Amino acid sequence: MVALLRRRGIGDERVLAAMAAVPRERFLPVGLEARAYADAAVGIGFEQTISQPYIVALMCELLAVEEGDRVLDVGLGSGYAAAVLATIGCDVVGIELVPELAERARRVLDELGLVVEVRVGDGRLGAPDRAPFSAISIAAAAEAVPGPLVDQLADQGRLVMPVGDRFGQRLVLLTRAGDRVRERWLAPCVFVPLVGG
Repeated sequence: MVALLRRRGIGDERVLAAMAAVPRERFLPVGLEARAYADAAVGIGFEQTISQPYIVALMCELLAVEEGDRVLDVGLGSGYAAAVLATIGCDVVGIELVPELAERARRVLDELGLVVEVRVGDGRLGAPDRAPFSAISIAAAAEAVPGPLVDQLADQGRLVMPVGDRFGQRLVLLTRAGDRVRERWLAPCVFVPLVGG
């Protein structure tokens, strides 16, 4: 998998090392472990997916996190991306709307000895009690970046999410500089929609 990620242009050695260290198969439902390292999204139940390895790596690389950074992971899902960020050394808060997925992710993360604060709730609202965040990763698409999440981004912080509808989405990188937010449109992608409770 790491060789494939390198060929596709991922160059952040910390991201590559973390993805090599995290056993992706542990985050898939029973019976789907054989699909863990294919470069494709895999269904995890409740109409949700674990993103393809390349997209996870790309989003982590774009966040440009450092050890000790506080990171918000919206749309925790299986917990895999949060595991990669925690392995890099980030202080991760993950929010998942589906209680069963949150509990499954919490169990796997605990079994692997990875410290991630798992919350059940509407990710569009973020976690204002833990803000500001150095980085925010959103693994679900919306037609615009939710305002509360932009508000919870630290100065010089970075936010990555898919923006668009079911007919077309692109990854967007937001970078905050004081009161200004710079936007950069990146690769086309396909994510499930960002919904709330």
